[in-house]
Amino acid sequence: MTYFHVLTLSLLMYPVLRSLALQLHSAVTGSYISGTHSIAFINCLNEQIAKDIARAIMEKKLAAYVNILPKSSALYFWKGELEESTEILLLVKTRTSKIGELSDYVRSIHPFEIPEIISLPIDQGNPLYLKWIEESVPRN
Repeated sequence: MTYFHVLTLSLLMYPVLRSLALQLHSAVTGSYISGTHSIAFINCLNEQIAKDIARAIMEKKLAAYVNILPKSSALYFWKGELEESTEILLLVKTRTSKIGELSDYVRSIHPFEIPEIISLPIDQGNPLYLKWIEESVPRN
């Protein structure tokens, strides 16, 4: 194997090895790995749709917890026009590794043509709460 091949293989394996090292460190020390969990934001037209989507997410075990926040006003551009509406916001706490599956599922059941589904990684938090999220949302 040439030096080039070893270097290429090393560069390709770095993300996997780093991830394994962080997981091992976390398991040994009990520390939280920043970004392991995320909060997803999902907008809904009304409270009933919000409850239906939240319940569907929970039944599929795609989240540990869903907050349903009360009506808020929204301004946005849609098809070139300024629109104003009221919406209900879901705050979904889950594993970061589940965000893709969560997004796909919500898009399949959401009545909006382009629903807002965005997420932010959780940097830090109550270690017991973060552990509870991990225990509540299956890896697979």
